[in-house]
Amino acid sequence: MGGPGNPPEGTPEGAPGGGEDEYRSVVFDESFVRAARLQEFSAEERIADHAPAVRRRAPLRRGLSRQALVLVLLIAIAFGTAIYMGVRHPYQTPAAQEPTEPLRMTVIPLAPEGKVPGTADLAYLYDHSPAAQFKTGAEGVPLPASRRTAHFSDSQVVSALTTAKDYIVRSALDPEVLTGSEVRAVRVLLDPDQLDQFDQSFARPTADGRHAPTGWLVRFDPSRAELADRRVRVQGTLQAAEADASTLEVTADHTFVYALRAAGADRGEVSLFTLRRELHFRFDRDDLRLHQAQLVVSYVQAGPLSCAEDSTNHLRPLLAGQTAKEGGPAGTDPYATGSATALCGSLATSAQPKV
Repeated sequence: MGGPGNPPEGTPEGAPGGGEDEYRSVVFDESFVRAARLQEFSAEERIADHAPAVRRRAPLRRGLSRQALVLVLLIAIAFGTAIYMGVRHPYQTPAAQEPTEPLRMTVIPLAPEGKVPGTADLAYLYDHSPAAQFKTGAEGVPLPASRRTAHFSDSQVVSALTTAKDYIVRSALDPEVLTGSEVRAVRVLLDPDQLDQFDQSFARPTADGRHAPTGWLVRFDPSRAELADRRVRVQGTLQAAEADASTLEVTADHTFVYALRAAGADRGEVSLFTLRRELHFRFDRDDLRLHQAQLVVSYVQAGPLSCAEDSTNHLRPLLAGQTAKEGGPAGTDPYATGSATALCGSLATSAQPKV
């Protein structure tokens, strides 16, 4: 006899051994049932309506899942935002930058007409010179009232003026620079495109109007003179203006008065050295952001100097009681507002202290 659950005649031929159902591995879950195209009527429906045993179901509408809809929506929003930002970009597209101009420099020595006046009383020397009312140090380089321009804000104009002032203070008032032992403090304020010219000027000084260290900064020959007073007297102006939509320009015009004595002399007579310096700075938006400047013009008149001395690398001043070996053309007053035109001038008597 067949065992319980087996057919009376035994297992049919061709059926799997052990009486296993060949469809046992097929799982008819709920989603499979719902997806069937044919549906069997219930017994009650077949009795009541005499309907066929099965009916055809309407095809299911296959839509996107909620997660897919959210993803599509996010992509659409991101794409739309990208298009909007591309059309209405909140930042200005940077204009093509013009090459940085090399610095053009002129250094004009002013020779005294007689002996250089001097005295051991420094206060008396200042009080009897045109520098009597000058301010001391950075106080003599005040920032003017600034206003925005058509293409630059108030803060950008102030940044240009502040950078120009910093350059003036470091290059003409810093005692370490004045004695020739420091140049880096000035170098770091320059636009990177001018650094090669700056470095060449100090590595190979040349009187070619491009590579004179004294065109970049003020420094005295330490073998000849030293500062008798570290507090330099200064007076001058700063002015800012817009050159074009991408450039600000600052013009600086200052007169500096240094008290000097012979190198190595702790005491002795002191004389005054006067230097008038006109600088033209240029700033693009990168310079304003990085606190750097393009120095494009440096015009210097300085004395008492001898026209026979080379003022390219260092200024070699004539000190108290000394005279120039040879003079220049008509007297030039560095306190006046006019510009000298000669390569060597004569220091006007009115520019010297009355001792």
